Amino acid sequence: MTRGEIWDAGKYKEKDGDIIEKFPDGRSRVRFKTVSARKTPSCMKDLVELYDDTVKDRKIPPLVLLAAFNLDFLCIHPFRDGNGRVSRLLLLLQTYHLGFEVGRYISLERLIEQNKERYYETLEQSSRNWHEGKHDPWPYINYTLYIIKTAYREFEKRLGRIQSPKGEKTSLVLYVIDNTIGPFSVAELQNECPNVSLDMIRRVLKNLRAKDLVECLGRGQNARWQKTAEWLPDSE
Repeated sequence: MTRGEIWDAGKYKEKDGDIIEKFPDGRSRVRFKTVSARKTPSCMKDLVELYDDTVKDRKIPPLVLLAAFNLDFLCIHPFRDGNGRVSRLLLLLQTYHLGFEVGRYISLERLIEQNKERYYETLEQSSRNWHEGKHDPWPYINYTLYIIKTAYREFEKRLGRIQSPKGEKTSLVLYVIDNTIGPFSVAELQNECPNVSLDMIRRVLKNLRAKDLVECLGRGQNARWQKTAEWLPDSE
């Protein structure tokens, strides 16, 4: 096995594994007991089939349905590792399939990361008694709907800041940087600004660097950047 290779990538877990919460003092507790490895394939099959049937039935609002699916996926916890990342990819894919394409312009994963305390809180609330079918899915469903609503609001604000064709791409890049928490890469800016060229993004960063508003944390195309203490919300 080469370095960095995941030996069971794409395969359901082979061993049972519960979600363990660790405390700063070294204590730990089982926060949630996941579906056993033996039952995982059948549970995933049932989940996908039920989702497909319910989407076709159209009796449940689609966004509510995809949030409930996401919750069940996390409770099943089908993989040894990476379940959270896969759940966010599935969420993005399902929004596309349902015609909600805001994720193409606003990173849902970033919004989830910025609200991760609420993510863990609502996930714990909604997973209680899940195995008995007596859980309350609404805390997690409402959280997921909040993330999608926040994405649309951010997208509207982004469009609203573009006042004229001249300089609109620069304004878009500045807006994304302004709303980014922590270090970021050029590739991440490209993902948030799909209609802005790589050269334009680099030019904006170069100008900001000349004004000591951002700094580069490394070298090469994968180098990360971050805002300096001189950065102001409307520095453009």
